[in-house]
Amino acid sequence: MKHVHTNRPIPCLATVFDGDGRASRRPRWTSFVMAGIAAGRLALACVLLASVGACGTRAAVAQAPTIVAPGTAFIVVRHAEKASDGSKDPGLSAAGTARAASLERLLSSEPVVAIYSTDYQRTRQTALPTAQARGLPVSLYDARLPAPELAARLRADHASGTVLVIGHSNTVPEIVRALSGQAVAPLAEEQFDRLYRVSIGPAGQPSLRLDTY
Repeated sequence: MKHVHTNRPIPCLATVFDGDGRASRRPRWTSFVMAGIAAGRLALACVLLASVGACGTRAAVAQAPTIVAPGTAFIVVRHAEKASDGSKDPGLSAAGTARAASLERLLSSEPVVAIYSTDYQRTRQTALPTAQARGLPVSLYDARLPAPELAARLRADHASGTVLVIGHSNTVPEIVRALSGQAVAPLAEEQFDRLYRVSIGPAGQPSLRLDTY
């Protein structure tokens, strides 16, 4: 006997009585066939719901927030202690040389990408240990350049990383103010240990922290 497989429900003949009591044989779906149809419909509904759930998951993943990388940190310091040799452009004293080396060690874990100094021995020598350790040049800027103009250039040129800026007692507070938007107290003649960190967040908002080294 040849068997034919089909996905269609299989009807059976059932005895049906009409209004005059005459019996006839008509096709009618059996209860087990109807149950099979219901089960099939339920399975189809589960598949559709699973598909919707998967789509919802993919949509949630696609809308996950993007991680924004940190912004720039500007480290602004005054040059270290200078020698008292009576010259107009003195270099660093022994204490100043030690402080410059201390600055390099302090920044050893920082992602320093640029170093700026005025064109004086004491500022260049303060920058030298950090520049040599990182293999970076020391970029010179004019000490007479207005602080807002210098700050604008620094922020335009550096969107990430740590930037070291070395200045003087009469210029550092103004540079920090121009970068951070916050007023800074003047530096006394004997203060060489102030380190100002101006951090620029991903949205461009600055924050200021004062440390000593």
